[in-house]
Amino acid sequence: MSIAKAGDTVAVHYTGKHTDGSIFDSSEGRTPLEFQIGSGMVIKGFDDGVTGMSIGDKKTIVIPAAEAYGEHSPENTVSIERSQIPSHIELALGASLNMHQDGGQVVEVVITDLTETHVTLDANHPLAGKDLTFDLELVSIQ
Repeated sequence: MSIAKAGDTVAVHYTGKHTDGSIFDSSEGRTPLEFQIGSGMVIKGFDDGVTGMSIGDKKTIVIPAAEAYGEHSPENTVSIERSQIPSHIELALGASLNMHQDGGQVVEVVITDLTETHVTLDANHPLAGKDLTFDLELVSIQ
């Protein structure tokens, strides 16, 4: 029986849940997630959870925020004057925008606060600071 290890390409069905049980992502009804263990294609805790599984195995793992998308970092939140955002961009709480950084990188930010004069933008990953639970089923190992 083959056991998943670093370097293997695996296919996994998964359901990702918050600690309250609400689902934030799932491969149900879709093609399984395929990735190479240890390549950085998925978060570390997911890699670690799949390592050691055999085809057909099912298990539930809990990934602490530090091994998922990290802690929520206040340094990734900025308040700017509303006048700095082009007038054609519609501003709404929870809306996503792409910001261009020096060097050309594009960072997705979410509007977390709006006032008459300022807009607060958060560049943290939406799952930062959250412990995540995944139900896993290993479908294949290549």
